[in-house]
Amino acid sequence: MLAALATLLCALAIAPGPGSAVLAVVLCLSLSRSQLDRDLRGRIEAAIALPIVGLVAVGVGILLHRAPWLGALIFVGCMFVSIWLRRFGPMAQRLGSLIALPLVVLLTTPHVQPASASAIPAPLVPIVIALLALLWVGALHALARHLRFLPPMRTPERPAPKPTRENSLRPMASTRMAVQMAVALSASFVLGYLFFAERWAWIVLTAFIVISSNRGRLDVAYKSVLRVLGAAAGTLLAVTLTLHIGSHDMTTVVLILAAIFLGVWLRPLGYAWWALFVTLALALLQGFAGASTTRMLWPRLEEIVIGAIIGVASAWLVLPVHSTPVLRRRIADALAILADALDPATPARRSDDFVAAISSVEQLAPAFRASRPFMRHFSAIQPVDWIDALVACRTPAAALIDMGETPVTVRKAIGAARKSLREPVELQQALRELCRSLQSHPAGMDKATD
Repeated sequence: MLAALATLLCALAIAPGPGSAVLAVVLCLSLSRSQLDRDLRGRIEAAIALPIVGLVAVGVGILLHRAPWLGALIFVGCMFVSIWLRRFGPMAQRLGSLIALPLVVLLTTPHVQPASASAIPAPLVPIVIALLALLWVGALHALARHLRFLPPMRTPERPAPKPTRENSLRPMASTRMAVQMAVALSASFVLGYLFFAERWAWIVLTAFIVISSNRGRLDVAYKSVLRVLGAAAGTLLAVTLTLHIGSHDMTTVVLILAAIFLGVWLRPLGYAWWALFVTLALALLQGFAGASTTRMLWPRLEEIVIGAIIGVASAWLVLPVHSTPVLRRRIADALAILADALDPATPARRSDDFVAAISSVEQLAPAFRASRPFMRHFSAIQPVDWIDALVACRTPAAALIDMGETPVTVRKAIGAARKSLREPVELQQALRELCRSLQSHPAGMDKATD
């Protein structure tokens, strides 16, 4: 929020108006979550690539207004490339994030009008604001880590896995997700242009949001439900507030900033909170543009529902990424990291990599937990039980890793758990046996009781 406020003040000095203000805040929030400034190399890469990508995004934005169908075609192509690049490793993944970031901002930001006396040409204003956002986010993140307000960024010791060879019958996950995104965005643009000529952006944005960071089709469906419910609750709250407060005073500004803060703060608890408070902030912002909140919010909710339906349909019907294999892959990665950490041949050991792998597995838990009442009618195997069993291993395993001990019984249990990944029926029991072997060791037992 400090970075957003600092960038906001700089942006208003360059180009007064709601467009630059929204651009500054959205870019700060997006850059902060993307962690592109995680180290000096990342900041340099972002500072070099962001202006180039930003200029392309400005050109796409102009085409979306003057030649909509051509602009939509280029927009979809850029988004496809940004996801497809993930197959080439971490650096390509960061480049993909930089490509997607300015394009998404186009869907949420009004047109930026430069100040009449500004020496900066109009097409360069968004680029300057983007660099200011990167500067403030990077500086405040570095200061927060120096003051131990945030944990230091640590790169994993395990090298990134090499990309697997593409199979023409079943493309790799990044290719499938890129195709899903292209199909969802194409359908959103066509439907939006034909039936929602003035409000197509929210359909496209929602389809992008529910498909992005795809952890499987179950995760897409779960995220879609949360987005719709959060937007509906935010719409009701916004309509209620705007009936009782003014729209042009400092109270509204404070409420907008408070809504953004609460959305960022509560987002880890559920995406619905983010959707709720962003809806509220956008509704309050409309007061400064002189638009009717009621006339804007209810159609926007309708477009969010349409975009969510398109996103879910694309994820489930177009080269679907099944959620259970994604979960088994992440469990396999976590067990491989644990095996390496407890291998006597490993010279330097730390528990951070294993804890991070467990966190990656936990990201899938909400969708599986929400679907449990429905899935129990079709299968006796509940993948969320695998997650719970593995999470129970985190504390005792971290204790053993940090103490540098390598119990033989624990390593045998890890090997048995890794073999059981081939048979889902045996996986839950194998993970429970692993947890018991970890907790039975004195170090793991002491840590678990603490």
